[in-house]
Amino acid sequence: MSNFFSRIKGDKAIWASAGLLAIFSFLPVYSASSNLAYLYGDGSTFQYLVNHFIYLFLGFVIMFFVHKVPYRYFIGISILMLPVLILLLVYTVSQGIVIDGANASRWISIPFINKTFQTSTLASVVLLTYVARYMAKMKDTTFTFQQSILPLWVPVALVLGLILPANFSTTAILFSMVLLVVFIGGYPLKYLGIVIGTGIVALALFVLTAKAFPGLFPNRVDTWISRVENFANDEDTEADYQIEKAKIAIASGGVTGKGIGKSVQRNFLPQSSSDFIYAIIVEEMGLLGAFGVMLAYLMMFFRIIIVATKADSVFGKLLVIGVGLPIIFQALVNMAVAVELFPVTGQTLPLISSGGSSIWMTCLALGMILSVSAKRQEEIQKQEEERELDEENPLEILSEAI
Repeated sequence: MSNFFSRIKGDKAIWASAGLLAIFSFLPVYSASSNLAYLYGDGSTFQYLVNHFIYLFLGFVIMFFVHKVPYRYFIGISILMLPVLILLLVYTVSQGIVIDGANASRWISIPFINKTFQTSTLASVVLLTYVARYMAKMKDTTFTFQQSILPLWVPVALVLGLILPANFSTTAILFSMVLLVVFIGGYPLKYLGIVIGTGIVALALFVLTAKAFPGLFPNRVDTWISRVENFANDEDTEADYQIEKAKIAIASGGVTGKGIGKSVQRNFLPQSSSDFIYAIIVEEMGLLGAFGVMLAYLMMFFRIIIVATKADSVFGKLLVIGVGLPIIFQALVNMAVAVELFPVTGQTLPLISSGGSSIWMTCLALGMILSVSAKRQEEIQKQEEERELDEENPLEILSEAI
């Protein structure tokens, strides 16, 4: 066991916070999946718990192997993966599967294992790595907006445009993270204004087109448009039913909660093991559990910023910011939805909610962050070894000086 832990490199606090969240997740997933077991299974939640364990185990395997890869290799991998990603997104939009009779063109079916994969989760990691690579490459170069259109904004527009019809929330988060990375990378503010304005106009045209031609886009477009409109107008909808049940769960949790496994609203709240799992956590574990989860994410956020600050290259800094902050932002969005600060988005709680795609891509992103951290630790260790050798051989230092 000690030999295994000696092979783990990178920021130990990130490893610890990810491990704590993963271990903690078994409690709410096991409890919240009872309604799914009743509706779709044989009445037992054990299979859902086993699936969640498999997802987490594979996720941490991904994290372990990725953190062993020197992070400079991600530069070339992002270039190779971008066209593959675009093809996957095109396939997803055109061949997205149907789940429970509703259009679910965010997922594709994985052959042979009868599982699904959400391609937009992979898009976030690949695109932000590509953007970090471009900004690091251009750090000492003065360039115009026209020069950045083809290598930077065309790929961004393609990826976002393919995700938008089925998943507005992911598109908005990804676009915000892209803007943050290019801003930190030194992209001129006047050009950022043009990009934001273009994005707003493109979104408005898309919404108008979807309204004018309802059959042109999948019915998922109507879903997210209505969610935003109903949230703004405070109308009674199915989404409001979800929010009301979530607020009842949170209000009944109190300070210490009803106790693990004693949730009532899990039987009424749709997506209680994924999108609204935070409400179940608060109901069963109260404010103590709620703040504990928030503290774990804040610890991870703090360490991500530390790793970015100490990275030995511009690409390393931008990579950590690009793939790390979406994890924290997604967690905050999930919590905000549960208390009706945001409209229903469908964003899961990273490393806690059930679902393989989110867990695997979160672990992939954390592995990349740990790779950057491991590189920094290797440099520090090398400097300490050189300093120890110098202290052990003062005569050699003196002779060299003479």
